[in-house]
Amino acid sequence: MRVLVDTNVVLDVLLARRPFVAASAEVFGLVEQSRIEGLLCATTITTIDYLLAQAMPRPLARQSLQKILELFEIAPVNRAVLEEAMRSRLTDFEDAVLDQAGRLAGAEVIVTRNQSDFRHASLKILGPDELLASLPAL
Repeated sequence: MRVLVDTNVVLDVLLARRPFVAASAEVFGLVEQSRIEGLLCATTITTIDYLLAQAMPRPLARQSLQKILELFEIAPVNRAVLEEAMRSRLTDFEDAVLDQAGRLAGAEVIVTRNQSDFRHASLKILGPDELLASLPAL
């Protein structure tokens, strides 16, 4: 299963945000174990870099970002993604870009804690807990 992980789930792990970190870290674990294919939107990377630089020293932020890049594939943002996002029924353009980048990169699901923001998404939307519950146990 190809899964696009939303920025808030990534930040839950990197910043150990409680009470969300446990489920989000399990999603990361599934990617590490190759039980799911993890994708991040290219715009997520720039957002994470900016926010991590605010929360920790720059070298540590870049080290965290490098680990993310090693773990996840990147869903590109190009003209086609932006044009489809402009036509999207999602009201938040950033969310529409994420949805379309995932769709064009072959994702089946977006994992986010802001499910209500993706009410009209083209992809299936699951919270981290829902994703974990939907997968067969090993």
